[in-house]
Amino acid sequence: MQTLDVALGDRSYPIHIGCDLLTRAELILPHLKRKQVAIVTNTTVAPLYLERITQTLRAADISVIPIILPDGEAYKNSETLNLIYDALLENRCERNTTLIALGGGVIGDLTGYAAATYLRGVPFIQVPTTLLSQVDSSVGGKTGINHPLGKNMIGAFYQPQLVLADISTLSTLPPNELAAGMAEVIKYGLIRDLEFFEWLEQNVAKLNALDTDAMSYAIYRSCRNKAEVVAADERESGERALLNLGHTFGHAIENAMGYGVWLHGEAVAAGTMLAADLSRRMGWLSADDVTRISKLLVAAKLPVDAPDLGVERYVDLMGMDKKVVDGKIRLVLQQGIGKSVITSNYDADALRQTLSAIGKG
Repeated sequence: MQTLDVALGDRSYPIHIGCDLLTRAELILPHLKRKQVAIVTNTTVAPLYLERITQTLRAADISVIPIILPDGEAYKNSETLNLIYDALLENRCERNTTLIALGGGVIGDLTGYAAATYLRGVPFIQVPTTLLSQVDSSVGGKTGINHPLGKNMIGAFYQPQLVLADISTLSTLPPNELAAGMAEVIKYGLIRDLEFFEWLEQNVAKLNALDTDAMSYAIYRSCRNKAEVVAADERESGERALLNLGHTFGHAIENAMGYGVWLHGEAVAAGTMLAADLSRRMGWLSADDVTRISKLLVAAKLPVDAPDLGVERYVDLMGMDKKVVDGKIRLVLQQGIGKSVITSNYDADALRQTLSAIGKG
């Protein structure tokens, strides 16, 4: 097992990365304020891992309340959030009851937002079971739900007590879910870690095959990158926004296609290529750089071609993004592989050219 810390003063917390961590009660118990937890999961993850972690906790004399939600991005909304509140209230959960998010990014975001708002704040623990959630969404305290007009537009910054990333859970991931997580892994190399990007180019086949050593290294390196960024800018007032490479385009794709039609990581991959194309048009990336990025995404079995929504539809949906300031869409663009910038000073005509080129080969 490897451990690293998200350094946020008295709200710092550890990230444990390793195999078979769901059976290790000693990693969880120090973070519980009461011998009662509510485990929030979904209909896909529950049959796989709920009993395992429940037995681990009950063997340590912890009372467990299971809350099983429907699975999918389409359910990341206020109606599903209320199902969590209903269960907490029905079981008379108190302010020192800990919520445990057992699942992927949707479960983590829903549970975290419920924890931030139930009784004005209760502790929660992240137990991510997808690659995407292990390397990205479980770390950093972003929680929230979608709105029909925009993704993640309602939420709170609320840090967990602990992140428990059990690599063993990745063995039950469908191939497209594993690939979706790779989009976020590759992102760290692109925005700030050229050495990691180069390592990924050499080891992507091992990651596709779920090689334990390679996957452990990739998760650790990704989490280390994110922990450093979050420690420097917890509330995304500056550097942390760089973590959204490809996301403004990607969120537009998810919204337009219908939440859940494209996996988040798939949309981010296609969005990353749009950002790379715009960066090339700005003179910041070479054509060879763009090809190199595309080759790695393809090797990770990710889509690189965005759907043709039409220029105006893209611009309209991107205008609903959280990073809009004074009505101006800010984008994360590349100034080289391993170097990125968040800017509103891009060429608007170049953006429209990038969007116009979609679907034209």
